[in-house]
Amino acid sequence: MLLHGTDVLKEAAAAGHAVPGFVAYNLETVQGITAAAEACGRPVLIQAGSSPFTHAGREALMRLALDAAAHSTARLGVHLDHSRDLDEITACLEAGYTSVMVDGSHLPFTENVALTKEAVRRARDHGAWVEAELGALPGDEDVSTDAVAQATAMTDPDQAAEFAAATGVDALAVAVGNVHGFTENPVRLDLARLAAIHQAVPVPLVLHGASGLPVEELHGALTRGVAKVNVNAELRRAYLEAVRTTLPAALPGSDAVSLWASGRDAVRDAALEVIGRLTPGAETANA
Repeated sequence: MLLHGTDVLKEAAAAGHAVPGFVAYNLETVQGITAAAEACGRPVLIQAGSSPFTHAGREALMRLALDAAAHSTARLGVHLDHSRDLDEITACLEAGYTSVMVDGSHLPFTENVALTKEAVRRARDHGAWVEAELGALPGDEDVSTDAVAQATAMTDPDQAAEFAAATGVDALAVAVGNVHGFTENPVRLDLARLAAIHQAVPVPLVLHGASGLPVEELHGALTRGVAKVNVNAELRRAYLEAVRTTLPAALPGSDAVSLWASGRDAVRDAALEVIGRLTPGAETANA
């Protein structure tokens, strides 16, 4: 069933949990994410966004994600991740997305505010909520690049408060030492900065780049206002490892179905592991 509204984020924050946002690229990743949500009974966001659109096509991937969510027994939101294009945001809202992320983090502050305000206005007309980003998060969304966070690009708490008040945004993605993709050295979050942002900003916070994040760092973020956590690289790696393992047996008979199934099931299992880390103290079912 489609999951509407931000109550799920507020409930997660109050419980010290977080809602996972899993990036989906194709049919198998959508199916794997959906299966994980059904297995554990926790709310999940399918993030069919700007970058995956370049692979699968916007219309095709939108329909896959929305259809999976609408016909699932799980509570599934469909979220547009990292969009810089208001026309793309509008298209996804009109298609039925339950939330969108407008990414103006590359812009000067005043331009980020203006872009975000317009996205919020459009989303309100469709009953959807909006996530924005303030601060620069290094790394590639689709390829692990050993990115390194820069202190000068991290989110400023006072500026975050001003941004939230000026835009009316529903959730704010922050840069506090997190990076996109896996890195050779463990990521260390600036938890003091995150706590200050949490005190300054009245909306739930979002942590991007959580793949490979040490569990103590992750749980530290959950106690400091983070109510949504994005995971991409862990699912990509699980999919590719499963395909690599299955390929030798599949090649002689050109058994593509077993290859796709192994990738789908690996995504499900990886998503379940992440959900377990995001719900400290809760029981997570195993598929």
